[in-house]
Amino acid sequence: MAGRHTVTAPPPAHSEGDTLSTSPHQPLGTELPVTDRTRLRRMKEKGRTARADLDAVLAAGFVCHLGVVVDGAPVVVPTVYGAAADTLYFHGSVAARSLTSAPGQTVCVTVTHIDGVVLARSLFEHSINYRSAMIYGVPRPVTDPEETLTGLRLITEQAQPGQWDYARRPSRKELAATTLLALSLEEASVKLRTGPPDDGDSPDAALGLWAGVVPVRLVRGAPVPDPALAPDTPLPHHLR
Repeated sequence: MAGRHTVTAPPPAHSEGDTLSTSPHQPLGTELPVTDRTRLRRMKEKGRTARADLDAVLAAGFVCHLGVVVDGAPVVVPTVYGAAADTLYFHGSVAARSLTSAPGQTVCVTVTHIDGVVLARSLFEHSINYRSAMIYGVPRPVTDPEETLTGLRLITEQAQPGQWDYARRPSRKELAATTLLALSLEEASVKLRTGPPDDGDSPDAALGLWAGVVPVRLVRGAPVPDPALAPDTPLPHHLR
């Protein structure tokens, strides 16, 4: 989703020392390594090991779920993310225990897209068409100022392309109140399902019941202005 767009609004105020850099790491290979954690035990035909499939799943969304142990109990937290060549960035408040607990322990981050509800002749064969990724690793806190801005830019552009160059950049105070974590994409698995129900050639096909797929997709609607906006505030080009 991330991309650069031309913005016709005046340039935003930048924080002192605000520069952007690329990821400090080299891109990973074209195939995902298979580990004990990423190896599929069931429905192996739904697995994908091409790095391009992982990139496609990550590029198609901007919300992930972070699984982490906090005070001895598992916690799963939804958060926005941004993906670079070999790194997943996610952030939150410095007071968020899920983020302060994550460094130093292995976490699991998941991204899932629902593409359809699969309705079969029997309830047992009902399913979901989906694309999903699971990423394992030990996240590291990002402290380098340039990488911090890079990570925050990726997160912003992943959620709404063009917004980073339109809105005011974070101040030093705001950056100090933000925790940014980076997670390597080196250990990840991708799984997906497509197509119709699996019982088209089963005895249930003779029941005469309708079967098929109800497509599901996420759609962005027309922007809704803040009621506090001045009446003559134009809609920026990247939102049109």
